[in-house]
Amino acid sequence: MRIAVDAFGGDNAPEEIVKGCVLAAEQISDEIILVGDETKLSALLEQENFPEGRISIRHASEVIETAEPPVESIRKKKDSSLVVALSLVKNGEADAVVSAGNTGAYLAGAFRILGRMKGIKRPALTTPMPTVKEAGVILDAGANADCRPEHLVQFAHMGAIYAEHVLGIPNPRVALLNIGAEEAKGNSLTKETHLLLKEEEGLNFIGNIEPRDVPYGAADVIVCDGFTGNVVIKLIEGTASALFSMLKGVFYKSFITKLAAMILKPGLKKVKAKMDYSEYGGVPLLGVDGVVFKAHGSSDRKAICNAVRAAGTYLSAGVNDKIKEVLLNRNEEEKEAE
Repeated sequence: MRIAVDAFGGDNAPEEIVKGCVLAAEQISDEIILVGDETKLSALLEQENFPEGRISIRHASEVIETAEPPVESIRKKKDSSLVVALSLVKNGEADAVVSAGNTGAYLAGAFRILGRMKGIKRPALTTPMPTVKEAGVILDAGANADCRPEHLVQFAHMGAIYAEHVLGIPNPRVALLNIGAEEAKGNSLTKETHLLLKEEEGLNFIGNIEPRDVPYGAADVIVCDGFTGNVVIKLIEGTASALFSMLKGVFYKSFITKLAAMILKPGLKKVKAKMDYSEYGGVPLLGVDGVVFKAHGSSDRKAICNAVRAAGTYLSAGVNDKIKEVLLNRNEEEKEAE
């Protein structure tokens, strides 16, 4: 399998992107295609050691910067590393694409170049959700600020398939993110979605879940609109960072607290790793007609390596084929009902 990587997307491109791909090439058997300025990438690769034939370069002369308007940049910069990487998947020259670049442009490019799977109304960005138990997923995490109930039902199915076949969670518990556990709580979107999910076959729907229950692992798949999901993800990231900063301040106050820190250090490292986005690497955009993984904009080599590995795992699991199969069955059932 071949994974195209936008080598000039992200805050630390291209150096950390290249180093991350070199790390990945040592761990997985997939071929990695670095997309970007060939001269610069060749010079960087000459400094690295990696298995022969595992990393190649596809030249792209332009770069889409972080602050550029998404749709306009995709339309105007057709030879950008991001557009070329997506086009490799579209043309069958790559099986997946990974980028840490401009999120808006990446999503717009995925919609425009790859399109949606047949039957999918809205693709969804899916992000791992660290909990006190095993990590679950939340979707949509930012691809769609405004959604309709039928969109969230599709998110539930796609999230359940991803949780089962990539995260290894059998019969994942699906919940709807809401301001209360009662069916009557929420706005028109959550109320209508709840009614639909209750009647949906093939889902282990357990009802509404409140935000305070999310970190405790009350559900494996958490469904919401993209605006809400993005707020939740960023709040959790900020809270985790602030908490560790406060703990650091407490531990360095005196000799006794420093001693306590030394004793607790191994346990704290494990907790921090669980909350660290670089451990997950990248997250998939479910529902597009291709395998698309988004890495954090500030990804370092470790995060990029894990993003490439995650894309390889996703490919091996055949998640897109399973989503298409479920949707096909649902569409046939809906036609029969009519």
